[in-house]
Parts: sequence; C-alpha cells; structure tokens
Amino acid sequence: MIMGLTGGIASGKSTVSALFAGKGARLVDADVIAREVMLPGHPVLAAAVQAFGSGILQGDGTLDRARLGEIVFRDPGARQKLNDLTHPAIRKEIKDQMYTWESQNPQGLVIVDIPLLYESQLESLFERVTVVYVPREVQLTRLMERNGLSREQAEGRLNAQMDIEEKRSRADYVIDNSGDLAHTEQQVASLWDRLGLL
Repeated sequence: MIMGLTGGIASGKSTVSALFAGKGARLVDADVIAREVMLPGHPVLAAAVQAFGSGILQGDGTLDRARLGEIVFRDPGARQKLNDLTHPAIRKEIKDQMYTWESQNPQGLVIVDIPLLYESQLESLFERVTVVYVPREVQLTRLMERNGLSREQAEGRLNAQMDIEEKRSRADYVIDNSGDLAHTEQQVASLWDRLGLL
C-alpha cells in the first residue's frame, strides 16, 4: 500500500514517519527530495537563482534557506513562482521512489511524507492519506520554539498552508500528535494493525 502522510508545519510528521519506518515501512520524504533539488549543480537551484537573484545563495554557492523563506512567505506570487520551479522535479522523484519501493515489496507499506499534499492536490496518488494532527496553538508554539520565529512570522507560515482542521477533516486516518511520544507510538501501532501489515 502507498499511503500519503501529511499535516501542518511543526505537527510532527517526521516523528510519525520515523515510527512507521521503524515498523518496516519504506519512507519517501518530500522534504529530503526538495532539499536535494536545491543543491549546487542541480538545474532547479540554477532556475531559482535566475528567478530570485543570487542573493538567495550563501558565499559557498549553497542555498540560503532563511533568505529564500523570507521572500516566499511574504509574497504569494513569489511562493507560486518557486513552487512552479520546484514541484515538477520533486513530484517526479517522489513517484520514482514510491513505485520502486512498492515493486520491491508489494505487500508492504510505502509512506510518502508530503507537507503540502492537499495544497498540491496530490491525494489521487495514494490509496489512503494519514494526517498528523496538533491544534493550531500547539503548532504555533512548536514552530516558534523550533525555528526561533516571532509569533507573527510563525503565523505567516501557518497561513501559507491549508488550515490543520481542514486537513484533518479530509484524512482517511488521523494521528493526534499533541500528547507525548508514547501516545503517538500507540496510535501508529494501532493503525499498523488496522491496515493488516506484517
């Protein structure tokens, strides 16, 4: 089974995907792929520099993520331009990886961790979608602490995504990650059993 995994920023998707991987699921991580297409030498990074200027690069030629983030989180047009540059390459690599894993183990579970799954209208790629959920206020607190952001900056990032309650309402399965790790582990184990995975 190929299952999409999504949620809001700072909801704990990486924690949940790691728990599934620990049970034997194969993991395709869209964030890792998104970083790979922005490495020096990749044509997507070259296109981004052309679109946004060399100010998005650090002295060593690597991407200055904070600088690019400032540009795209402030300006929906810039964010769309970046998405238009990056998404086709990212989607191709996601599909290549997930179908490879599925062909190697047709009875197993492939988890595809995509933060913007619904925003990018990718539901049709998956048999099921699981949403990692935490209430918005928890998201804000975690995001401010994790990234050292002000409340205003954190809210800007949350507002750039679909509301977490909307994602929750669309999901086939929900993992509530607002409690402790043991509570999250219990929910992952329960879903694993429901899916009949060995």
